[in-house]
Amino acid sequence: MDKIAIIIVHYNTDEDTRETLKSLQDLRTGELEVRTFVVDNASKEPFTLKKDDKNNKNIRIIRSDSNLGFTGGNNLGFATASKEFNPDYFLLLNSDTLIHPDFLVNLYNKLQQKPEWALAVPKIYFAKDCEFHRDSYRADDRGRVLWYAGGSIDWDNLLTIHLGVDEVDRGQFDQAREVDFATGCCFLVRREILASIGDFDDRYFLYYEDVDLCQRVIAHGHQIGYVPESIIWHKNGGSTAGSGSDLQTFYQTRNRLQFFFTHGNLMVRQRVIRLAIRLLTHGSRVEKLGARNFLLQKLGKQVAI
Repeated sequence: MDKIAIIIVHYNTDEDTRETLKSLQDLRTGELEVRTFVVDNASKEPFTLKKDDKNNKNIRIIRSDSNLGFTGGNNLGFATASKEFNPDYFLLLNSDTLIHPDFLVNLYNKLQQKPEWALAVPKIYFAKDCEFHRDSYRADDRGRVLWYAGGSIDWDNLLTIHLGVDEVDRGQFDQAREVDFATGCCFLVRREILASIGDFDDRYFLYYEDVDLCQRVIAHGHQIGYVPESIIWHKNGGSTAGSGSDLQTFYQTRNRLQFFFTHGNLMVRQRVIRLAIRLLTHGSRVEKLGARNFLLQKLGKQVAI
């Protein structure tokens, strides 16, 4: 019987995390043994389980003394789960998600069919009424608007792209296939892969750590797989003050530059430097800060933004 450790990083989002855990109560696991590890990333109030939670015995709360970011929080979860549970797979799951009961089994089954895939990522919808442009959709389309249907990297324009984002799902992304990257919102990864390539790079702290991990996976000769029959819903930006916040803009700016400079060829690196200089001179205050920190290699957690 294979064992799967679900890792959820929590930071000051009690209501969302509880909804995610409640959603997991309906998870169908088949013959799998599953345990959930919630990493409380030094929230203002320690996260605790309610007495009436049905799955308490299968949930472990790990309290960090400091905010380790998405990278360090997940890495702490990996280490603790490895020591206490010895899983065969890790399932990363954001604390602001809701799941279809069969999503995990579908990811697992696809990895059994595709030994060349190091990790598998589901189809992800915006949670109902959390769409970027919610007023543009009919009421019965909400909850079926895509947030991620595969990841693509545009090296020429230094962009990472969520395929299908903002599109209503009408079956246009229903083919399982290899993709450039999986989103850290949710993916299932073989434990031996992390043992061979390492876990998340703490220099990123938040954002682009998932794309960096996937590039290292690919560099070691493995593939990233998209599994459309596996479905979850994502509220988006629940622990980072929302989409477009200064916090999100800073880390995405700095880490975008860091990712493409780290993994790109000479021409890509030249584009990165030109972009950093342009942002430094013409960007917003937060973009300037992100570009400056990249150029000075001030990575990891940024204290003041």
